Amino acid sequence: MTRPRAGDEPTSPADMADDLFEEADERGHFFERPARATPAKALPAADDKHYHGHRERLRTRFRDNGDTALADYEILELLLFRLIPRRDTKPIAKALLDRFGTLSGVFGATPALLQEVKGIGEAVALDLKLIAAVAQRTLKSEIRNKTVLSSWSSLIQYCHAAMAHEPREQFRILFLDKRNTLIADEVQGRGTVDHTPVYPREVVRRALELSATAIILVHNHPSGDPTPSRADIDMTKTIVETARPLGITVHDHIIIGKDGHASLKGLRLM
Repeated sequence: MTRPRAGDEPTSPADMADDLFEEADERGHFFERPARATPAKALPAADDKHYHGHRERLRTRFRDNGDTALADYEILELLLFRLIPRRDTKPIAKALLDRFGTLSGVFGATPALLQEVKGIGEAVALDLKLIAAVAQRTLKSEIRNKTVLSSWSSLIQYCHAAMAHEPREQFRILFLDKRNTLIADEVQGRGTVDHTPVYPREVVRRALELSATAIILVHNHPSGDPTPSRADIDMTKTIVETARPLGITVHDHIIIGKDGHASLKGLRLM
């Protein structure tokens, strides 16, 4: 105990008791803070348990009944479980579908657009694009080393996955050998939202370099409507006329939209 200095008022037993009471009361005030914080810290654990149960039920439905038992948002939610392990992913899955319309739209969106959805960071956006890339390569493997003309539906599925949601026009050429087997699949040009410059001589030159005897032209319409424009029809005719004297056949020109495609050959426009 500190000895009182000269001139100080003597400390009475009552004053000492009051000081001790105040000190004890002040300590108690600070000690109460962790006690009040404990229930708040316990909430995430309860939520985690709730989400865990929901996740297990969703996994069980998928395991027992396949994807037909789940809505699109539930399929996406099931995927997001692994990408976002400690969060309720149902609102995120629904927000993605609200923004991009379909599962195809979600996986076709750019990383920058995906990150505009609340709950999607850079890492998750890149993971979604990785999954999209795996899907595209899987579809492409369905037409590799096969006669493309006899695998037409697989070809359309691949082109749709690769191009339907591109924000700019993209001009792609499929180069085929004399058995109509795919030699190469190349993007020859990228343009604006409604135009891609195409040079028929460059198209034919590349076909000759690859020893291709036939080609299929493909491009997308970012507007979503695959209806051929006058420019599309005229450009196709020019390429056909340039390629024919060199023994190169243009089998078709396919235009890809978000919800479908158009074949110029099927429309009798070439």
